[in-house]
Amino acid sequence: MMLSLPVLALLMLAALLAGFIDAIVGGGGLITVPALMLALPVGTPLPMLLGTNKVVACTGTTMAAGKFLRSGTLAWREMVVPVLASAVGACFGVWLTYRVHGDFLRPVMLGLLVVMLAFTLLKPDLGQLHAPRFGLSHQRGLAALIAFALGFYDGFFGPGTGSLLIFLFVAVLGFDFLRASALAKSVNWASNLTAMALFVVQGSWIPSVALGMAAANGIGGYLGAHVALSRGSAWVRAVFIGVVGILILRLGWQVVHP
Repeated sequence: MMLSLPVLALLMLAALLAGFIDAIVGGGGLITVPALMLALPVGTPLPMLLGTNKVVACTGTTMAAGKFLRSGTLAWREMVVPVLASAVGACFGVWLTYRVHGDFLRPVMLGLLVVMLAFTLLKPDLGQLHAPRFGLSHQRGLAALIAFALGFYDGFFGPGTGSLLIFLFVAVLGFDFLRASALAKSVNWASNLTAMALFVVQGSWIPSVALGMAAANGIGGYLGAHVALSRGSAWVRAVFIGVVGILILRLGWQVVHP
C-alpha cells in the first residue's frame, strides 16, 4: 500500500507529536490512530490499522523507557515484574482483537477518564510527593496486577493506556507523577512490544507507512522523556490533566457519533 509523500509527511509529523506527548503522560494513540484512520483507505481491516499503530508506538515507548531507565528515576528492579505482567496481558488482548470489536469499551473508558480527571483536580497535592503506601512486596504485586490489566486493555483496544497507568500508580501506589510516568512507560513499552510482535507475525501491519512514522515517534519519545525529567512532577501533572481532558472530548465525540 503506497500513500502520497504529503500524506506520509503529515503522518510522520503526527507520530512525532504523539511520541512526545506519550512519553510524558500517555495518550499518543489519541493522535496516531485517528491520523491513520484518515490516511488509510476506507475498509482497511482493524487489526491492520492497530498493528501499524503498534509498530509506531513501540519505537516511541522504547526510546522513552530507555531514557527514564538511564536517568535512575526508578530502580530497574521495580520494573521487571510489572513489565512481564504487562506482556502477558497484551497477549490475551491481541488474541481477543481478532475475535470481537472493541467499540463497546469506549463508554467505559470515557467514564474512567472523567473519574480520573475529577479525582486529580480535587486533590491538588496528588502525585506531588513520592510516598509509597505499601511495603515492597505488596507494591510489586499491585503494580503487576495493574500492569496485567492495562496490558490486556492495550493489546485489545489501547487509547489512554499510558494515562490510566500513571493515574493508578499515583492514586493506588502513592508514586509521584514523575516516577509513575517512568514505570508507566516501561509497562506500556512491554505491552506495545508484545502486541506489535503478534500483529506483525500475523501480517497485520503496513511497512511502507509504519517505518517512517516509527522513526518520527522514536524521536518524539526521546524528547518527551527528556522534557519530563527536566521539568519534574508538577509539570507532568499539568500535562496529564490537559491530555486526559482531550481524551475525554475525543472519546465523548466517538460515543455520541460512532
